[in-house]
Amino acid sequence: MTEARFLFEDDILVGFHLKGHSTESANDDAGRLVCASISSAAYMTANTVTEIVGANAVAEVDEQSGEMLFKVKSDYEQALPILLGFKLHMEQLSNQFTDYIKIISEV
Repeated sequence: MTEARFLFEDDILVGFHLKGHSTESANDDAGRLVCASISSAAYMTANTVTEIVGANAVAEVDEQSGEMLFKVKSDYEQALPILLGFKLHMEQLSNQFTDYIKIISEV
């Protein structure tokens, strides 16, 4: 199961921490699909915030363990719609694939 933890500062969404793989085995087609969907959306979010918006952010990835930490350090207002879009995407994936994704929002 993948755990998606959304990070807030002063009630403002500033990042996310993804942990775990959604696949149980090499034969788990749904899990591989969910994992690929999460990875693609997370990388698009991080790349858009840093390369298009130009916000300063911390990004740490450990593909072996399935962890990704992404946290915005500046330009919060410009990054916020992108982060909210990623959060919405993850919530909708979680609604479709309840056994594969757990959402945690910390305020």
